[in-house]
Amino acid sequence: MAKRRPYPTDLTDKQWALVEPLLPKETRGRKPVHPRREMLNALLYLVRTGCQWRMLPHDLPPWEAVYAFWRRLVAQRALERINDALRIQIRLQEDREAEPSVVIVDSQSVQTAEKKGVCGLDGHKRRKGIKRQIAVDTQGGLMRVLVHAANQQDIIGAKWLLMRLPFTRCLALFLFDSGYDSPALMHWCEDVFGVRTEVTHRNTQGGFKVLPKRWVVERTFGWLNRFRRLSKDYEHVSAISEGFVYLSMIHLMLRRLARPI
Repeated sequence: MAKRRPYPTDLTDKQWALVEPLLPKETRGRKPVHPRREMLNALLYLVRTGCQWRMLPHDLPPWEAVYAFWRRLVAQRALERINDALRIQIRLQEDREAEPSVVIVDSQSVQTAEKKGVCGLDGHKRRKGIKRQIAVDTQGGLMRVLVHAANQQDIIGAKWLLMRLPFTRCLALFLFDSGYDSPALMHWCEDVFGVRTEVTHRNTQGGFKVLPKRWVVERTFGWLNRFRRLSKDYEHVSAISEGFVYLSMIHLMLRRLARPI
């Protein structure tokens, strides 16, 4: 069988060498029919192009096999672990500590497609859908993501998000947008994490102004906007939606660590 022509989203040999050791070990049983590299290539094609599962190209593994592989990755929380490992590699590559001391938090409202599942009305932006709350380090590296209904308050979601952080030992500062300006949240962060908090308020004088440190998390949202699967929320389960965000960041970090020629 002739080797298929590669897609722009396919992993290079160097990128595969970085991610292969981080994938969950194969369980005992029969040998997998489809190579895991090809399964991952199919997932990257899907998240970047935004195609439907059943419309994956025929020269990639069957969509049923890819979907089953995807659900296993999400159920085993493998994507979070891969994301953490690659983010640490990037931080060390840039002569930074493995664990960040500053975490920046923000949210993004996303319209949902016609589907069942999590959904609500964001009264501020007049948009029906979900919210993605993300926590990033000062390099824009994704720490954790939380998906919830858009009518859920950011302040409540922020607590759920911060409780998921993988590292807390070196934390010194949380940076929040003005939407999180709540004394109750600030006191909660100090009591639970012993961390100082700051709220950055947007410019009310008119005109565009870059807000210190705030641009970092906005840039991360900009990176995620390159992936068409994230342009709307198509998923019935929040964990699946979060998984696609992690997968997108994994692809970005792999391309940063081992740039394709």
